[in-house]
Amino acid sequence: MNFEIRDNFYLDGKPFQIISGAIHYFRTVPEYWRDRLEKLVNMGCNTVETYIPWNFHEPNEGEFIWDGMRDIEKFISLAEELGLYIIIRPSPYICAEWEFGGLPAWLLKSRDMRLRCCYKPYLDAVKNYYNELIPKIVPHQIDKGGGIILVQIENEYGYYGNDTAYLDFLRNTMRELGITVPFVTSDGPWSEPIFRSGMAEGALPTGNFGSSAEWQFGQMKKFIGEDKPLMCMEFWNGWFDAWGEEHHTTSPEKAAAELEELLKRGSLNFYMFEGGTNFGFMNGKNNGVKYGDTTSYDYDAPLTEDGQITPKYTVFKEVIEKYRNFEAVPLSAKIIRKSYGRLKCTAKTDLFSALSEIADPVYSNYPLTMEEIGQNYGYILYRLSPDNGEIINDICLEGAADRAQCYCGEKLLFTAFDDMGKKFEFPEKKFSGQIDILIENIGRENFGTNLEHQRKGIADGIKINGRRCFGMNMYALTLDKEQIGRINFSSGYKENLPAFYKFILNADECGDTFIQLDGFGKGVVFVNGFNIGRFWEIGPQKRLYIPAPLLKMGENTIIVFETEGKFSDEISLL
Repeated sequence: MNFEIRDNFYLDGKPFQIISGAIHYFRTVPEYWRDRLEKLVNMGCNTVETYIPWNFHEPNEGEFIWDGMRDIEKFISLAEELGLYIIIRPSPYICAEWEFGGLPAWLLKSRDMRLRCCYKPYLDAVKNYYNELIPKIVPHQIDKGGGIILVQIENEYGYYGNDTAYLDFLRNTMRELGITVPFVTSDGPWSEPIFRSGMAEGALPTGNFGSSAEWQFGQMKKFIGEDKPLMCMEFWNGWFDAWGEEHHTTSPEKAAAELEELLKRGSLNFYMFEGGTNFGFMNGKNNGVKYGDTTSYDYDAPLTEDGQITPKYTVFKEVIEKYRNFEAVPLSAKIIRKSYGRLKCTAKTDLFSALSEIADPVYSNYPLTMEEIGQNYGYILYRLSPDNGEIINDICLEGAADRAQCYCGEKLLFTAFDDMGKKFEFPEKKFSGQIDILIENIGRENFGTNLEHQRKGIADGIKINGRRCFGMNMYALTLDKEQIGRINFSSGYKENLPAFYKFILNADECGDTFIQLDGFGKGVVFVNGFNIGRFWEIGPQKRLYIPAPLLKMGENTIIVFETEGKFSDEISLL
Protein backbone atom coordinates (compact mmCIF):
# COMPACT_ATOMS: atom_id res chain seq x y z
CA MET A 1 0.00 0.00 0.00
CA ASN A 2 1.03 3.60 -0.39
CA PHE A 3 -0.10 7.01 0.80
CA GLU A 4 0.27 10.14 -1.32
CA ILE A 5 -0.38 13.84 -1.06
CA ARG A 6 -1.52 15.45 -4.30
CA ASP A 7 -4.64 17.59 -4.61
CA ASN A 8 -6.04 15.32 -1.91
CA PHE A 9 -4.83 12.54 0.33
CA TYR A 10 -4.73 9.26 -1.59
CA LEU A 11 -4.58 5.78 -0.10
CA ASP A 12 -3.64 3.27 -2.79
CA GLY A 13 -4.79 5.74 -5.39
CA LYS A 14 -8.19 6.44 -3.82
CA PRO A 15 -9.15 9.72 -2.11
CA PHE A 16 -8.89 9.40 1.66
CA GLN A 17 -10.23 11.69 4.39
CA ILE A 18 -8.16 11.48 7.57
CA ILE A 19 -10.30 11.42 10.71
CA SER A 20 -7.74 11.01 13.46
CA GLY A 21 -7.61 11.24 17.23
CA ALA A 22 -4.63 11.99 19.47
CA ILE A 23 -3.75 9.45 22.15
CA HIS A 24 -0.47 9.97 23.98
CA TYR A 25 0.85 6.54 24.94
CA PHE A 26 3.12 8.29 27.46
CA ARG A 27 0.09 9.65 29.36
CA THR A 28 -1.75 6.32 29.63
CA VAL A 29 -0.59 3.10 31.30
CA PRO A 30 0.15 0.45 28.61
CA GLU A 31 -2.45 -1.94 30.01
CA TYR A 32 -5.09 0.53 28.77
CA TRP A 33 -3.66 1.33 25.33
CA ARG A 34 -5.87 -1.18 23.53
CA ASP A 35 -8.99 0.02 25.35
CA ARG A 36 -8.38 3.64 24.32
CA LEU A 37 -7.64 2.63 20.71
CA GLU A 38 -10.79 0.49 20.54
CA LYS A 39 -12.87 3.43 21.72
CA LEU A 40 -11.20 5.59 19.07
CA VAL A 41 -12.29 3.10 16.39
CA ASN A 42 -15.81 3.04 17.79
CA MET A 43 -16.15 6.82 17.64
CA GLY A 44 -15.47 6.56 13.91
CA CYS A 45 -11.82 7.54 13.57
CA ASN A 46 -9.67 5.80 10.98
CA THR A 47 -6.33 7.12 12.26
CA VAL A 48 -4.51 7.66 15.56
CA GLU A 49 -1.90 10.36 16.16
CA THR A 50 0.78 10.50 18.82
CA TYR A 51 3.78 12.59 19.71
CA ILE A 52 7.02 10.90 20.76
CA PRO A 53 8.71 12.84 23.60
CA TRP A 54 12.51 12.73 23.45
CA ASN A 55 12.93 13.22 27.22
CA PHE A 56 10.72 10.19 27.88
CA HIS A 57 13.03 7.89 25.92
CA GLU A 58 16.48 9.40 26.58
CA PRO A 59 16.19 10.69 30.16
CA ASN A 60 19.97 10.87 30.47
CA GLU A 61 22.35 11.37 27.58
CA GLY A 62 22.99 8.04 25.87
CA GLU A 63 20.50 6.15 28.10
CA PHE A 64 17.61 4.96 25.93
CA ILE A 65 14.45 3.28 27.29
CA TRP A 66 11.96 1.56 24.99
CA ASP A 67 10.05 -0.86 27.22
CA GLY A 68 6.97 -0.74 29.44
CA MET A 69 5.20 2.59 29.19
CA ARG A 70 7.85 3.65 26.65
CA ASP A 71 7.24 0.81 24.19
CA ILE A 72 6.22 2.93 21.21
CA GLU A 73 6.44 -0.04 18.83
CA LYS A 74 3.88 -1.95 20.90
CA PHE A 75 1.51 1.02 20.79
CA ILE A 76 1.90 1.28 17.02
CA SER A 77 1.36 -2.46 16.62
CA LEU A 78 -1.86 -2.35 18.64
CA ALA A 79 -3.15 0.42 16.39
CA GLU A 80 -2.24 -1.61 13.32
CA GLU A 81 -4.05 -4.67 14.69
CA LEU A 82 -7.21 -2.58 14.98
CA GLY A 83 -6.92 -1.35 11.40
CA LEU A 84 -5.98 2.20 12.34
CA TYR A 85 -3.62 4.33 10.30
CA ILE A 86 -1.04 6.29 12.26
CA ILE A 87 0.40 9.81 12.28
CA ILE A 88 3.72 10.08 14.10
CA ARG A 89 4.89 13.44 15.44
CA PRO A 90 8.38 12.72 16.78
CA SER A 91 10.60 14.99 18.81
CA PRO A 92 12.96 16.84 19.08
CA TYR A 93 10.25 19.30 20.15
CA ILE A 94 6.56 18.50 20.69
CA CYS A 95 5.14 21.21 23.00
CA ALA A 96 2.12 19.12 24.16
CA GLU A 97 2.09 20.86 27.56
CA TRP A 98 4.79 18.28 28.36
CA GLU A 99 7.90 19.03 30.42
CA PHE A 100 10.29 21.16 28.31
CA GLY A 101 8.22 20.40 25.22
CA GLY A 102 9.79 16.94 25.11
CA LEU A 103 13.37 18.20 25.04
CA PRO A 104 15.65 16.39 27.52
CA ALA A 105 16.80 18.48 30.47
CA TRP A 106 20.41 17.33 30.09
CA LEU A 107 20.71 19.54 26.99
CA LEU A 108 20.89 22.47 29.43
CA LYS A 109 23.95 21.19 31.27
CA SER A 110 26.00 23.47 29.06
CA ARG A 111 25.12 27.14 29.44
CA ASP A 112 26.12 27.64 25.80
CA MET A 113 23.36 25.39 24.44
CA ARG A 114 21.17 26.66 21.61
CA LEU A 115 17.95 24.79 20.86
CA ARG A 116 15.78 24.24 17.78
CA CYS A 117 18.34 25.67 15.37
CA CYS A 118 21.54 24.78 13.55
CA TYR A 119 23.86 24.61 16.56
CA LYS A 120 26.18 21.62 16.21
CA PRO A 121 26.02 20.19 19.76
CA TYR A 122 22.22 20.29 19.58
CA LEU A 123 22.09 18.76 16.09
CA ASP A 124 24.52 16.03 17.17
CA ALA A 125 22.26 15.16 20.10
CA VAL A 126 19.21 15.05 17.80
CA LYS A 127 21.07 12.81 15.34
CA ASN A 128 22.12 10.39 18.10
CA TYR A 129 18.51 10.19 19.27
CA TYR A 130 17.14 9.72 15.76
CA ASN A 131 19.64 6.92 15.18
CA GLU A 132 17.82 5.06 17.97
CA LEU A 133 14.23 6.19 17.31
CA ILE A 134 13.75 6.24 13.55
CA PRO A 135 14.70 2.57 12.90
CA LYS A 136 11.86 1.61 15.25
CA ILE A 137 9.37 3.59 13.13
CA VAL A 138 10.59 2.62 9.65
CA PRO A 139 9.14 -0.95 9.53
CA HIS A 140 5.71 0.38 10.50
CA GLN A 141 5.33 2.69 7.48
CA ILE A 142 2.45 1.96 5.15
CA ASP A 143 4.68 1.21 2.16
CA LYS A 144 6.38 -1.46 4.26
CA GLY A 145 3.17 -3.14 5.40
CA GLY A 146 2.53 -1.02 8.49
CA GLY A 147 0.07 1.73 9.37
CA ILE A 148 2.11 4.97 9.48
CA ILE A 149 0.93 7.37 6.77
CA LEU A 150 2.43 10.72 7.86
CA VAL A 151 5.42 11.93 9.89
CA GLN A 152 5.76 15.48 11.21
CA ILE A 153 9.09 17.29 10.84
CA GLU A 154 8.90 19.72 13.80
CA ASN A 155 6.07 21.21 15.81
CA GLU A 156 4.71 24.75 15.52
CA TYR A 157 8.15 25.94 14.53
CA GLY A 158 6.77 29.19 13.13
CA TYR A 159 6.13 30.38 16.68
CA TYR A 160 9.79 29.83 17.56
CA GLY A 161 12.07 30.81 14.70
CA ASN A 162 12.90 30.86 11.01
CA ASP A 163 15.94 28.59 10.69
CA THR A 164 14.87 26.73 7.55
CA ALA A 165 18.23 24.93 7.44
CA TYR A 166 17.29 23.32 10.78
CA LEU A 167 14.02 22.02 9.33
CA ASP A 168 15.96 20.76 6.31
CA PHE A 169 18.34 18.93 8.65
CA LEU A 170 15.45 17.16 10.41
CA ARG A 171 13.79 16.20 7.14
CA ASN A 172 17.00 14.99 5.52
CA THR A 173 18.09 13.04 8.59
CA MET A 174 14.79 11.17 8.76
CA ARG A 175 14.94 10.44 5.01
CA GLU A 176 18.51 9.11 5.38
CA LEU A 177 17.35 6.86 8.22
CA GLY A 178 14.52 5.37 6.16
CA ILE A 179 11.40 7.52 6.47
CA THR A 180 9.61 7.25 3.11
CA VAL A 181 6.04 8.38 3.88
CA PRO A 182 5.02 12.03 3.36
CA PHE A 183 6.09 14.73 5.78
CA VAL A 184 3.89 17.42 7.36
CA THR A 185 4.38 20.53 9.45
CA SER A 186 1.80 22.25 11.71
CA ASP A 187 1.33 25.86 12.79
CA GLY A 188 -1.37 28.40 13.56
CA PRO A 189 -2.77 29.60 10.21
CA TRP A 190 -4.05 32.98 11.44
CA SER A 191 -0.62 34.63 11.07
CA GLU A 192 1.18 34.55 7.72
CA PRO A 193 4.70 35.13 9.18
CA ILE A 194 4.19 32.35 11.74
CA PHE A 195 2.67 29.91 9.27
CA ARG A 196 5.30 30.51 6.58
CA SER A 197 8.21 30.30 9.06
CA GLY A 198 7.12 26.81 10.03
CA MET A 199 6.85 25.51 6.46
CA ALA A 200 9.51 23.15 5.11
CA GLU A 201 10.27 22.12 1.56
CA GLY A 202 8.74 18.76 0.74
CA ALA A 203 6.27 18.82 3.63
CA LEU A 204 2.53 19.57 3.61
CA PRO A 205 1.67 22.47 5.94
CA THR A 206 -1.27 21.75 8.26
CA GLY A 207 -3.06 24.01 10.74
CA ASN A 208 -3.73 23.94 14.47
CA PHE A 209 -6.96 25.59 15.67
CA GLY A 210 -10.20 24.95 17.51
CA SER A 211 -12.79 27.06 15.72
CA SER A 212 -13.69 29.01 12.56
CA ALA A 213 -12.71 26.22 10.18
CA GLU A 214 -13.92 28.00 7.06
CA TRP A 215 -11.80 31.07 7.75
CA GLN A 216 -8.78 29.10 9.00
CA PHE A 217 -8.74 26.84 5.94
CA GLY A 218 -9.22 29.92 3.75
CA GLN A 219 -6.08 31.41 5.27
CA MET A 220 -4.16 28.19 4.72
CA LYS A 221 -5.07 28.13 1.02
CA LYS A 222 -3.36 31.50 0.62
CA PHE A 223 -0.11 29.97 1.86
CA ILE A 224 -0.18 26.45 0.42
CA GLY A 225 -2.20 27.01 -2.76
CA GLU A 226 -5.43 25.54 -4.10
CA ASP A 227 -3.87 22.26 -5.22
CA LYS A 228 -3.10 20.80 -1.78
CA PRO A 229 -5.40 19.06 0.74
CA LEU A 230 -6.46 20.89 3.90
CA MET A 231 -5.93 19.36 7.32
CA CYS A 232 -6.34 20.58 10.88
CA MET A 233 -3.57 18.68 12.68
CA GLU A 234 -4.83 19.85 16.08
CA PHE A 235 -8.58 20.34 16.36
CA TRP A 236 -8.70 21.79 19.87
CA ASN A 237 -11.97 20.30 21.11
CA GLY A 238 -11.03 21.13 24.71
CA TRP A 239 -8.15 22.74 26.62
CA PHE A 240 -5.63 22.05 29.39
CA ASP A 241 -5.63 23.33 32.97
CA ALA A 242 -3.01 25.18 35.01
CA TRP A 243 -2.68 25.35 38.79
CA GLY A 244 -4.51 28.28 40.31
CA GLU A 245 -6.73 28.82 37.27
CA GLU A 246 -10.19 27.64 36.26
CA HIS A 247 -11.03 24.23 34.82
CA HIS A 248 -11.54 24.60 31.06
CA THR A 249 -14.44 23.04 29.17
CA THR A 250 -15.99 23.34 25.72
CA SER A 251 -19.64 22.35 25.32
CA PRO A 252 -20.28 19.18 23.26
CA GLU A 253 -22.70 21.08 21.04
CA LYS A 254 -20.19 23.82 20.17
CA ALA A 255 -17.39 21.31 19.56
CA ALA A 256 -19.66 19.14 17.38
CA ALA A 257 -20.62 22.15 15.25
CA GLU A 258 -16.94 22.98 14.73
CA LEU A 259 -16.28 19.34 13.83
CA GLU A 260 -19.01 19.45 11.18
CA GLU A 261 -17.45 22.55 9.62
CA LEU A 262 -14.07 20.84 9.50
CA LEU A 263 -15.27 17.61 7.94
CA LYS A 264 -17.05 19.54 5.18
CA ARG A 265 -13.72 20.98 4.10
CA GLY A 266 -10.89 18.60 4.86
CA SER A 267 -9.19 16.21 7.26
CA LEU A 268 -8.52 16.53 10.95
CA ASN A 269 -6.93 15.18 14.07
CA PHE A 270 -8.79 15.55 17.40
CA TYR A 271 -6.47 17.14 19.94
CA MET A 272 -7.11 15.39 22.23
CA PHE A 273 -9.16 12.21 21.84
CA GLU A 274 -7.99 11.22 25.30
CA GLY A 275 -5.72 13.53 27.24
CA GLY A 276 -4.49 11.24 29.99
CA THR A 277 -2.21 12.11 32.89
CA ASN A 278 1.07 13.96 33.42
CA PHE A 279 2.51 11.27 35.66
CA GLY A 280 5.67 12.02 37.61
CA PHE A 281 7.18 15.46 37.15
CA MET A 282 6.34 15.62 33.43
CA ASN A 283 3.78 18.42 33.37
CA GLY A 284 4.82 21.41 31.31
CA LYS A 285 4.43 25.13 31.91
CA ASN A 286 3.18 27.44 29.20
CA ASN A 287 4.81 30.83 28.99
CA GLY A 288 2.53 33.31 30.67
CA VAL A 289 1.12 30.63 32.99
CA LYS A 290 2.20 31.40 36.53
CA TYR A 291 2.26 28.04 38.27
CA GLY A 292 2.60 25.30 35.66
CA ASP A 293 0.08 22.78 34.35
CA THR A 294 -1.91 20.36 36.44
CA THR A 295 -1.21 16.64 36.73
CA SER A 296 -4.47 15.84 34.96
CA TYR A 297 -4.36 16.34 31.20
CA ASP A 298 -8.04 15.49 30.86
CA TYR A 299 -8.35 18.28 28.25
CA ASP A 300 -12.17 18.00 28.31
CA ALA A 301 -11.64 15.40 25.58
CA PRO A 302 -14.16 12.83 24.23
CA LEU A 303 -12.64 10.32 26.66
CA THR A 304 -11.95 11.41 30.22
CA GLU A 305 -8.54 11.16 31.84
CA ASP A 306 -9.47 7.65 33.02
CA GLY A 307 -10.95 6.58 29.68
CA GLN A 308 -14.68 7.06 30.22
CA ILE A 309 -16.98 7.94 27.33
CA THR A 310 -18.42 11.46 27.54
CA PRO A 311 -21.37 13.27 25.90
CA LYS A 312 -18.79 14.90 23.61
CA TYR A 313 -17.77 11.42 22.38
CA THR A 314 -21.39 10.62 21.57
CA VAL A 315 -22.06 13.77 19.54
CA PHE A 316 -18.75 13.46 17.71
CA LYS A 317 -19.67 9.91 16.70
CA GLU A 318 -23.00 11.15 15.33
CA VAL A 319 -21.21 13.73 13.18
CA ILE A 320 -18.57 11.30 11.90
CA GLU A 321 -21.24 8.78 10.88
CA LYS A 322 -22.34 11.26 8.22
CA TYR A 323 -18.92 11.11 6.57
CA ARG A 324 -17.81 7.48 6.76
CA ASN A 325 -19.18 4.02 7.42
CA PHE A 326 -17.45 2.03 10.12
CA GLU A 327 -17.98 -1.02 12.27
CA ALA A 328 -17.58 -1.02 16.02
CA VAL A 329 -15.18 -3.43 17.69
CA PRO A 330 -15.91 -5.13 21.02
CA LEU A 331 -14.20 -3.56 24.01
CA SER A 332 -11.71 -6.10 25.31
CA ALA A 333 -10.78 -4.59 28.68
CA LYS A 334 -12.83 -4.98 31.83
CA ILE A 335 -12.16 -1.75 33.71
CA ILE A 336 -13.68 -1.28 37.14
CA ARG A 337 -13.71 1.80 39.35
CA LYS A 338 -13.32 1.50 43.10
CA SER A 339 -13.79 3.54 46.24
CA TYR A 340 -11.44 2.11 48.83
CA GLY A 341 -12.48 4.63 51.47
CA ARG A 342 -10.22 6.25 54.05
CA LEU A 343 -6.69 5.21 54.92
CA LYS A 344 -4.86 6.09 58.13
CA CYS A 345 -1.27 7.35 58.16
CA THR A 346 1.03 4.56 59.38
CA ALA A 347 4.38 6.38 59.46
CA LYS A 348 5.93 9.78 58.83
CA THR A 349 9.30 11.49 58.77
CA ASP A 350 10.36 15.01 57.90
CA LEU A 351 12.74 15.72 55.03
CA PHE A 352 15.61 17.00 57.18
CA SER A 353 15.56 13.91 59.39
CA ALA A 354 15.46 11.58 56.38
CA LEU A 355 17.88 13.54 54.17
CA SER A 356 21.16 11.77 54.94
CA GLU A 357 19.72 8.36 54.02
CA ILE A 358 18.04 9.32 50.75
CA ALA A 359 20.56 11.71 49.15
CA ASP A 360 24.33 12.21 49.09
CA PRO A 361 25.68 15.75 49.23
CA VAL A 362 27.43 17.38 46.29
CA TYR A 363 29.83 20.09 47.49
CA SER A 364 30.55 23.25 45.52
CA ASN A 365 31.96 26.64 46.36
CA TYR A 366 29.07 28.21 44.44
CA PRO A 367 25.54 26.99 43.62
CA LEU A 368 25.09 24.62 40.69
CA THR A 369 21.85 24.12 38.82
CA MET A 370 20.00 20.81 38.73
CA GLU A 371 21.28 20.20 35.22
CA GLU A 372 24.90 20.87 36.22
CA ILE A 373 24.81 18.14 38.88
CA GLY A 374 23.08 15.70 36.52
CA GLN A 375 19.54 16.07 37.89
CA ASN A 376 16.53 16.48 35.62
CA TYR A 377 13.38 16.76 37.77
CA GLY A 378 12.09 17.03 41.32
CA TYR A 379 13.58 19.18 44.07
CA ILE A 380 17.06 20.31 45.05
CA LEU A 381 18.20 21.33 48.53
CA TYR A 382 21.02 23.84 49.06
CA ARG A 383 22.56 23.70 52.56
CA LEU A 384 25.04 26.29 53.77
CA SER A 385 26.38 27.64 57.07
CA PRO A 386 27.37 31.31 57.03
CA ASP A 387 29.63 32.72 59.75
CA ASN A 388 28.12 31.67 63.07
CA GLY A 389 28.60 35.08 64.60
CA GLU A 390 26.77 36.92 61.81
CA ILE A 391 23.19 38.02 62.28
CA ILE A 392 21.17 37.41 59.12
CA ASN A 393 19.15 40.43 58.07
CA ASP A 394 18.20 39.45 54.53
CA ILE A 395 18.63 36.77 51.86
CA CYS A 396 18.43 37.07 48.07
CA LEU A 397 18.49 34.21 45.54
CA GLU A 398 20.10 35.13 42.23
CA GLY A 399 19.01 33.33 39.09
CA ALA A 400 16.74 30.89 40.92
CA ALA A 401 13.84 28.81 39.58
CA ASP A 402 11.08 27.90 40.27
CA ARG A 403 9.83 27.87 43.87
CA ALA A 404 12.00 28.23 46.96
CA GLN A 405 11.41 27.59 50.65
CA CYS A 406 14.16 28.93 52.89
CA TYR A 407 14.74 27.54 56.40
CA CYS A 408 17.13 28.64 59.12
CA GLY A 409 17.57 26.20 61.96
CA GLU A 410 14.69 24.23 60.39
CA LYS A 411 12.38 27.21 60.81
CA LEU A 412 10.69 28.55 57.65
CA LEU A 413 11.90 32.07 56.84
CA PHE A 414 10.14 32.63 53.52
CA THR A 415 8.61 31.02 50.44
CA ALA A 416 9.37 32.58 47.06
CA PHE A 417 7.74 31.90 43.70
CA ASP A 418 7.29 34.62 41.10
CA ASP A 419 9.31 36.96 43.34
CA MET A 420 12.44 34.79 43.40
CA GLY A 421 14.89 37.66 42.85
CA LYS A 422 13.49 39.72 45.71
CA LYS A 423 15.54 40.55 48.82
CA PHE A 424 13.77 38.93 51.77
CA GLU A 425 14.21 40.86 54.99
CA PHE A 426 13.38 39.47 58.43
CA PRO A 427 11.83 41.24 61.42
CA GLU A 428 13.83 39.00 63.74
CA LYS A 429 17.53 39.71 63.36
CA LYS A 430 18.90 36.80 65.38
CA PHE A 431 18.95 33.94 62.92
CA SER A 432 22.25 32.18 62.43
CA GLY A 433 23.59 28.69 61.76
CA GLN A 434 22.47 26.22 59.11
CA ILE A 435 20.39 27.51 56.19
CA ASP A 436 18.43 25.15 53.94
CA ILE A 437 16.90 26.27 50.65
CA LEU A 438 14.51 23.75 49.10
CA ILE A 439 13.78 24.51 45.44
CA GLU A 440 11.11 22.81 43.37
CA ASN A 441 11.24 22.44 39.60
CA ILE A 442 7.54 23.00 38.82
CA GLY A 443 7.99 22.04 35.15
CA ARG A 444 10.01 23.59 32.36
CA GLU A 445 8.27 25.80 29.84
CA ASN A 446 6.98 23.87 26.84
CA PHE A 447 6.18 26.74 24.47
CA GLY A 448 7.77 29.98 23.35
CA THR A 449 11.27 31.34 22.87
CA ASN A 450 12.40 31.04 26.50
CA LEU A 451 13.43 27.38 26.23
CA GLU A 452 17.14 28.06 26.65
CA HIS A 453 16.46 29.67 30.05
CA GLN A 454 14.84 26.71 31.79
CA ARG A 455 17.64 25.66 34.12
CA LYS A 456 16.33 24.83 37.59
CA GLY A 457 17.71 25.41 41.05
CA ILE A 458 20.04 28.38 41.62
CA ALA A 459 22.11 29.47 38.64
CA ASP A 460 24.00 32.47 40.01
CA GLY A 461 24.33 33.01 43.74
CA ILE A 462 22.93 33.17 47.27
CA LYS A 463 23.35 36.60 48.85
CA ILE A 464 23.19 37.02 52.62
CA ASN A 465 23.27 40.55 53.99
CA GLY A 466 24.03 41.86 50.52
CA ARG A 467 27.04 39.70 49.66
CA ARG A 468 27.38 36.28 48.13
CA CYS A 469 27.82 33.29 50.40
CA PHE A 470 30.26 30.63 49.15
CA GLY A 471 30.61 26.97 50.11
CA MET A 472 27.57 24.72 50.20
CA ASN A 473 26.25 21.18 49.89
CA MET A 474 23.55 20.34 47.38
CA TYR A 475 21.18 17.38 47.61
CA ALA A 476 19.44 16.09 44.49
CA LEU A 477 15.91 15.08 45.46
CA THR A 478 14.86 13.32 42.27
CA LEU A 479 12.36 11.31 44.31
CA ASP A 480 12.65 8.42 41.86
CA LYS A 481 11.64 4.91 42.85
CA GLU A 482 15.08 4.10 44.27
CA GLN A 483 15.24 7.24 46.40
CA ILE A 484 11.70 6.79 47.70
CA GLY A 485 12.62 3.22 48.63
CA ARG A 486 15.44 4.48 50.88
CA ILE A 487 13.18 6.54 53.16
CA ASN A 488 13.62 5.48 56.79
CA PHE A 489 10.37 6.36 58.53
CA SER A 490 12.00 5.89 61.94
CA SER A 491 14.42 8.77 61.28
CA GLY A 492 12.27 11.19 63.27
CA TYR A 493 9.51 13.69 62.64
CA LYS A 494 9.11 17.38 63.33
CA GLU A 495 5.98 19.32 62.47
CA ASN A 496 5.68 22.24 60.04
CA LEU A 497 8.42 20.92 57.75
CA PRO A 498 8.44 19.18 54.38
CA ALA A 499 7.77 15.55 55.16
CA PHE A 500 6.93 12.06 53.90
CA TYR A 501 3.71 10.32 54.99
CA LYS A 502 3.06 6.61 54.53
CA PHE A 503 -0.31 4.92 54.01
CA ILE A 504 -1.13 1.25 53.38
CA LEU A 505 -3.95 0.04 51.13
CA ASN A 506 -4.89 -3.63 51.44
CA ALA A 507 -6.72 -4.40 48.20
CA ASP A 508 -8.83 -7.48 47.53
CA GLU A 509 -9.59 -6.14 44.04
CA CYS A 510 -7.70 -3.72 41.81
CA GLY A 511 -9.74 -0.90 40.32
CA ASP A 512 -9.26 2.61 39.00
CA THR A 513 -9.49 5.07 41.86
CA PHE A 514 -8.74 8.69 42.76
CA ILE A 515 -6.81 9.94 45.78
CA GLN A 516 -8.12 12.96 47.67
CA LEU A 517 -5.73 14.77 50.01
CA ASP A 518 -7.84 17.04 52.20
CA GLY A 519 -5.65 18.80 54.71
CA PHE A 520 -2.46 18.55 52.66
CA GLY A 521 -0.93 21.58 50.94
CA LYS A 522 1.40 20.85 48.03
CA GLY A 523 3.53 17.95 46.90
CA VAL A 524 3.60 14.65 45.03
CA VAL A 525 2.22 11.13 45.59
CA PHE A 526 3.86 7.75 45.03
CA VAL A 527 1.90 4.51 44.63
CA ASN A 528 4.10 1.44 45.03
CA GLY A 529 7.04 3.66 44.09
CA PHE A 530 5.36 5.09 40.95
CA ASN A 531 5.03 8.87 40.92
CA ILE A 532 1.40 9.59 39.99
CA GLY A 533 1.97 13.35 39.95
CA ARG A 534 1.71 16.63 41.80
CA PHE A 535 -1.13 17.92 43.97
CA TRP A 536 -1.80 21.43 45.22
CA GLU A 537 -4.61 22.68 47.40
CA ILE A 538 -5.19 25.76 45.19
CA GLY A 539 -6.78 23.53 42.49
CA PRO A 540 -8.54 23.33 40.14
CA GLN A 541 -7.56 19.65 40.33
CA LYS A 542 -8.53 18.13 43.67
CA ARG A 543 -7.95 14.39 43.10
CA LEU A 544 -5.16 12.41 41.46
CA TYR A 545 -5.93 9.43 39.23
CA ILE A 546 -4.58 6.00 40.21
CA PRO A 547 -5.02 3.47 37.36
CA ALA A 548 -5.74 -0.06 38.54
CA PRO A 549 -2.58 -1.51 36.93
CA LEU A 550 -0.48 0.49 39.42
CA LEU A 551 -2.10 -1.45 42.26
CA LYS A 552 -1.63 -5.07 43.28
CA MET A 553 -3.62 -7.57 45.26
CA GLY A 554 -2.74 -7.34 48.93
CA GLU A 555 -0.59 -4.60 50.42
CA ASN A 556 0.02 -1.37 48.50
CA THR A 557 2.20 1.47 49.77
CA ILE A 558 1.19 5.10 49.19
CA ILE A 559 3.71 7.79 50.12
CA VAL A 560 2.83 11.48 50.14
CA PHE A 561 5.63 14.03 50.01
CA GLU A 562 4.22 17.34 51.29
CA THR A 563 6.28 20.56 51.29
CA GLU A 564 4.13 23.09 53.18
CA GLY A 565 4.06 21.50 56.63
CA LYS A 566 0.36 20.68 56.22
CA PHE A 567 -0.97 17.17 56.65
CA SER A 568 -3.86 14.99 57.68
CA ASP A 569 -3.82 11.59 59.36
CA GLU A 570 -6.20 10.35 56.66
CA ILE A 571 -6.46 10.24 52.89
CA SER A 572 -9.39 9.01 50.80
CA LEU A 573 -9.48 6.76 47.72
CA LEU A 574 -12.70 7.52 45.88
